[in-house]
Amino acid sequence: MPSFDIVSKTDLNEVDNSINMVNRTIQTRFDFKGSNSSIERSDENITLLANDEMQIKQLIQLFEENLSKRKIDKRALEYQTIENASGGTIRQIANIKQGIEQIIAKNISKNIKSAKLKVQISIQGDELRVTGKKRDDLQTVIELVKKMDVKVPLQYINFRE
Repeated sequence: MPSFDIVSKTDLNEVDNSINMVNRTIQTRFDFKGSNSSIERSDENITLLANDEMQIKQLIQLFEENLSKRKIDKRALEYQTIENASGGTIRQIANIKQGIEQIIAKNISKNIKSAKLKVQISIQGDELRVTGKKRDDLQTVIELVKKMDVKVPLQYINFRE
């Protein structure tokens, strides 16, 4: 029986590449000259450091532009509140979302079932598996999920006949 998985995973190598590009851009841009601005990643947290709130916003804009060039959705980031850091700087932390939360998975499953398609949906940890008899039904499910307003970026992988 044909099946596929609905997942939400972020490629951390591409995130690292984006961070490196932003750090190189910071060194050459005039408006960041002489500032303590930087961006770095540890595990699934990204720390943005700057002198003021305007520079933080510019860092976020640069970072999101670089992510979009690498085909990573900015919805994969969840920004925390801005806080004071040492040396008169401010810091903002962004968490990288990995996996589909249980509430979102149940919502997706409920919407697929309400469409009355002949498929089975099973929640397996932080991903969904969709199984059906016909390939066309599975493609209809993909189109249905793409039209839904989901707060995380989704990928459709492991399509099997």
